[in-house]
Amino acid sequence: MEQRYRWKNKQLRDHAAVLDGTLSPTMLLKNATYLNQTFRKWMTANIWIYKDRIVYVGEKLPVRTDKCETVDCSEGGYIVPGYIEPHAHPFKLYNPQTLATYASQCGTTTMINDNMVLAQQLGKRQAFSFIREMQKHPVTMYWWCRYDSQSETHDEEIVFSNGNIKSWLEQEFVVQGGELTGWPKLVDGDDMMLHWMQETKRLNKKIEGHFPGASEKTLAKMMLFGTDCDHEAMTGEEVKRRLMQGYMVSLRHSSIRPDLPKLLDEIHELDIAAYDRMMLNTDGSSCTCYEQGVTDNLIKIAIEHGVPVIDAYNMATINIARYYNFEHLHGNIATGRIANLNFLSEKDEPTPVAVLAKGQWVKRDGQKIDAFPEVDWNQFGLEPLEVNWSLDTDDMQFSMPFGIKMENSVITKPYSIGLDVSTDDLSTNHDECFFMLIDRNGKWRINTLLKGFAKQLDGLASTFSSTGDIILIGKKKTDMIAAFNRMKEIGGGIVIYEQGQSVCEVPLKLKGTMSDQPIEELIEHEKNLYSYLKEKGYPFVDPIYSLMFFSATHLPYIRVTQHGIYDVMKKTVLFPTIMR
Repeated sequence: MEQRYRWKNKQLRDHAAVLDGTLSPTMLLKNATYLNQTFRKWMTANIWIYKDRIVYVGEKLPVRTDKCETVDCSEGGYIVPGYIEPHAHPFKLYNPQTLATYASQCGTTTMINDNMVLAQQLGKRQAFSFIREMQKHPVTMYWWCRYDSQSETHDEEIVFSNGNIKSWLEQEFVVQGGELTGWPKLVDGDDMMLHWMQETKRLNKKIEGHFPGASEKTLAKMMLFGTDCDHEAMTGEEVKRRLMQGYMVSLRHSSIRPDLPKLLDEIHELDIAAYDRMMLNTDGSSCTCYEQGVTDNLIKIAIEHGVPVIDAYNMATINIARYYNFEHLHGNIATGRIANLNFLSEKDEPTPVAVLAKGQWVKRDGQKIDAFPEVDWNQFGLEPLEVNWSLDTDDMQFSMPFGIKMENSVITKPYSIGLDVSTDDLSTNHDECFFMLIDRNGKWRINTLLKGFAKQLDGLASTFSSTGDIILIGKKKTDMIAAFNRMKEIGGGIVIYEQGQSVCEVPLKLKGTMSDQPIEELIEHEKNLYSYLKEKGYPFVDPIYSLMFFSATHLPYIRVTQHGIYDVMKKTVLFPTIMR
């Protein structure tokens, strides 16, 4: 039977029994110097922990310590609350479990995760079972509820039906709606989305915006509709604009938008110190970006750019907990909170030397502790991708009058094709490649050219995309087909062929979308992929984001979707997909 409360009555009685001296705490942190966010100062106290909960913080010592691990903290070091990541996309090659495991080593003990892949790839029952399974992890995981696919998909009305959205919103571990990538539809009169926002607010949950470049009027209007927070400010002025309209502002520092140093410098130039209305997020960074750390790296940047030390920690802990209305559980060190604690060597060194998550050591003396449960992925339908159809030469016909030109890692515009595309190979003297998006079930395809991705790429196949469909890019049709065939063999992933040989592979054995490998191993795969693509002429920051966002209609200007080539600004399909 599913447990409805965070702690059962019997557990609460046990917590009280520790205070009464009839039960021993499981851990005692003696003479701990810790950050007290109520008094905004570093204080010394004894911290009693029983299993996963802090049961007392103060001067007293427990009567019984017979079943207690005692840690003497008087010799130095500082304790802060476990960090909270408020904006995680846990499907960027990694999966929710491996991201949480990796993040825990950097002190992040609570994550608020995008549900997009679960909503699109799994049935409702499997998705909710998966969420419950993730609660066994030492890192606490909460979830969003997306209102739309951020693309043009065939099953949009089924996946994001009224019934499905309401079922997601009613889940205990879903704490917000959004992010609102489909806000233009809302402004244009989408009352169903507005209804879902109303439901979200009725359930006392938050709504996350997605408003890059939004005007003051748009921000005000979205606040009236119910939005609470936005993470898309790219300048100090945009931070100020959001604060003026009453938003919580989530300051982003990601692989695609490493904005935090610039944002903080410009905020300070504007004499803004409203740190209690700000929080920090990594916005689904690529694996290699996380080599520098996770939330700990953002706190370090904040301190280096003039944020007072206590405020820097608050922006990754108590500010977020208060915003989401779970400060009784997270974000501070006090009686009743979940025992998520980071042990620091210095006050201004946020990367912890030891970490407690739900009262368990997950890192100690700088070393990872194996406290992470295994997951049976198959029971949730997250098995290797099966592609039981083939490509042939008839699929490799290209006759589109215009192609897609990359302006940066994620922005694409149309351009007129001037090449002869009837050949099997394209010259390596230019940066135009064949490009295909193919239904993962083999029902349809769209063929065009892609300019700006690479000059010497023979053939790439990827099941990693925002809709789960298959992308092919390359100069040589034979190598594109070979890469596709190899991708089928490994059960999904990213495969590159050169002159008939596989030269780079990133297996994604969980539905072709996620890897089951630890992030430390994925980092090496990702580095090899980046290095190879750079060598072949990829000029931008992040090819993983490029692959993911070719179909994403929340970005301008031209997108390749399940319906065909789509003009985002005019909201029209320019060229439909071709049935196979």
